[in-house]
Amino acid sequence: MDKYVYQIRVQGHLDARWLHRFEGLTITLTPAGETILTGPIADQAALYGVLNRVRDLGLDLISVQRQPIENEKGV
Repeated sequence: MDKYVYQIRVQGHLDARWLHRFEGLTITLTPAGETILTGPIADQAALYGVLNRVRDLGLDLISVQRQPIENEKGV
């Protein structure tokens, strides 16, 4: 199974009280007034879980990008 690092960008700045909602993801605030949630997500079900939380919290989704996690052997 492939694993990916996802960057999920939402409108507005989230503060520390949101950390527990997005456990395992890093929250980065941009000067443009956006928040980027970054981290490994195991599979599509887990990705949809994060996106459902974004929706349930009423956050405006801007984009979702993924990058493969390079394994230790560089293959």
